[in-house]
Amino acid sequence: MNTESEPSRRTYSYLGPAGTFTEAALAQVVEARDQIWRPVRNVAEALADVVDGTSHAAMIAIENSVDGGVSTAQDALATVPGIRIIGEYVVPVNFVLVGRPGATLADVSLVSAHPVAYAQCLGWLSESLPEHAHVPAASNVASTLDLLDGANPANAAIAPPGILEHHDVELLAENIGDKDDAMTRFVLVGKTVTPPAPTGADKTSLIVELPDDHPGALMEMLEQFATRGINLSLLASRPIGDALGRYRFVIDADGHVHDERVADALLGLRRFSPKVIFLGSYPRADRAVVHYPERYSDEVFVEARDWLRGILSGEPEHGS
Repeated sequence: MNTESEPSRRTYSYLGPAGTFTEAALAQVVEARDQIWRPVRNVAEALADVVDGTSHAAMIAIENSVDGGVSTAQDALATVPGIRIIGEYVVPVNFVLVGRPGATLADVSLVSAHPVAYAQCLGWLSESLPEHAHVPAASNVASTLDLLDGANPANAAIAPPGILEHHDVELLAENIGDKDDAMTRFVLVGKTVTPPAPTGADKTSLIVELPDDHPGALMEMLEQFATRGINLSLLASRPIGDALGRYRFVIDADGHVHDERVADALLGLRRFSPKVIFLGSYPRADRAVVHYPERYSDEVFVEARDWLRGILSGEPEHGS
């Protein structure tokens, strides 16, 4: 008999139930395979699982190529302490319209859908069902479950194509997304840890508040990146909520906090902003290597610091 205890399995939270795009993103995480997957009802619950130790990490949607940033996730990342993004994953997105068994497209007047999914199918819905109304759902699969359970008065639901494999529904229409190449970006969030070593194909996520509302304030923030040759792949504003005109900015910057230019930009932001939240440095989903001009290489920043250190220590300057 083997007396050695089996290694404990990790738990990963994701927006459920089974069959969501979030579950498809979690399926890309090598470390999560053969572990415990915990379906939750919303982003707040997923992040709470991480904070209280119920889960090792949580997968949440953060950005969509059609609808833009997922505001609930961005706001949660800005307000929940002690968490870090440890990876990102991209999932192609398409949708089907389903109904109860025996239903037809002509029966549809009320459509259940997650708000993001609804926005991505609005063109098709406006053309094919111009008089329909929308009932929000907690997830892309919950829309179908609510339909089947009679939990809401909808007579059709927008869902992922995989719903047909899990539930007895009537397929009313397929490929109803307005963009054939729509993608959703997900991030895997864990507790605060030391940033992993840079790979050369990295991204750094931040949330930055402006100090006050004055002309040029946004430009001053952006200059922290521009003057160091750092490209931004995401810049989204979200209201702080304490007064009109007060905003925080969700930022994705090319590079890693271990890169001299990125670290220097963070120091500049810290001096400029009353609140900077470092969400993490992690490998890009596309694994594309970040290229930048030679004048922004690590060696240039190190040489500049050494030069200043020499001045302060009274070392004689040498001709270049």
